[in-house]
Amino acid sequence: REQHMKARKAMAMGLIAAMSVGMLAGCGGEKKEDGKETADGKQKLTISTWDNDTSPQFKAAVEVFQEKYPDVEIEYIDTAANEYNNKLTVMLAGGDPDPDVIFVKDMGTQLSMQQKGQIACLDEYIEKDKLDLSVYNGTAEDLQIDGSSYTLPYRSDWYVLYYNKDLFDKAGVPYPSNDMTWDEYEELARKMTSGEGNDKIYGTHNHNWMALVCNWAIQDGKNTLVSDDYSFLRPAYEQALRMQEDGIIQDYATIKTGNLHYSSVFEQQQCAMMPMGTWFIANLLQAQNAGELGFNWGFATIPHPEGVEAGNSVGAVTPVAINANSDQKDLAWEFIKCATSEETAEKLAEQGILTVIQNDTIMNKVTSVEGFPEGCAEALELKGMVFDRPLDKNIEKIRKAVEEEHDLIMIGEESIDDGIKNMTERVKEIREANP
Repeated sequence: REQHMKARKAMAMGLIAAMSVGMLAGCGGEKKEDGKETADGKQKLTISTWDNDTSPQFKAAVEVFQEKYPDVEIEYIDTAANEYNNKLTVMLAGGDPDPDVIFVKDMGTQLSMQQKGQIACLDEYIEKDKLDLSVYNGTAEDLQIDGSSYTLPYRSDWYVLYYNKDLFDKAGVPYPSNDMTWDEYEELARKMTSGEGNDKIYGTHNHNWMALVCNWAIQDGKNTLVSDDYSFLRPAYEQALRMQEDGIIQDYATIKTGNLHYSSVFEQQQCAMMPMGTWFIANLLQAQNAGELGFNWGFATIPHPEGVEAGNSVGAVTPVAINANSDQKDLAWEFIKCATSEETAEKLAEQGILTVIQNDTIMNKVTSVEGFPEGCAEALELKGMVFDRPLDKNIEKIRKAVEEEHDLIMIGEESIDDGIKNMTERVKEIREANP
């Protein structure tokens, strides 16, 4: 996730569009007078964020809230992205009333906070205000724990397929379509692989995240990274190793040891295609608008397994919660409603940042950002999204165990069968130790 955040930090620079300011209705209720006040008698609300100075992603929500509640003072409790979870853990363990509002960096931490009683249940608020959860395209329900909501989805990213238009034009090959199977994608990648040595152009590029192999095995929604049997991963590993062996993608060990960042591989035109998250759109727009890209690019819907409808992807959301010890719970709820509203989604869209709320107005704003690639609007239509990591109390330990075996499979130190066997046994031990 740290690399994800670096990518997100980069998107801020040069992308903050001029925003219209006006009274926005539909995201708040009555102002409450209880709770802490500042010296001049204003109510104060504290929110926890990461890398706030260099990223527009939280400021949009604050702007919408302050248009509704101009007399509330917002105080950021900001931390560097890689230290955020640790700092939040310490604050919440002490029972502090601050922060009132918690942006959740990794979805797995939502579960541990809920189990420790550190975040408030939102069911009564949702019921009282008759909040329509359907605008979140099923994601609000996916975030529920034992049928109750403790968070709502703030922003979102999912995987799409980027491609270099110039390389495809030069090869006389049609661009990737928005409805390709993974087998058709592999065939296209083979067709687009050319050259040797330093001049080699790979048909596609897998970054060294486990997600770039395992995600496609969970895309159908039948399995998750928390499993009793990891044999469902076999076809994904077979394809990745086959493409690696045939020189269709860069060697995993080379990428890992060379610490190669995916953005440089794509931007230096060393690959024709690349599966990557939607956050990369803003990075490419920034580079393009700064005159740093020497080619035309586009993106398509991520390929899909046989039998799965095109437009189903894998991704993650940034949830937002209320501190269970907050002395401003009602006001914090008003903030959460604003943060997860269509108004905020529109503001984020103006900067190329996506949420799970997708209506025509919002998507038009995203696709109208300066430099947005022609013919790519349809590629953002999301039919459904499964989480790359499920909400499970053991997810971090499980992820680490699976990732260690993944590394060994990808560098050829372990066969696919042995790796899958070890994953299954190690995860079984983790789950038995903490049922």
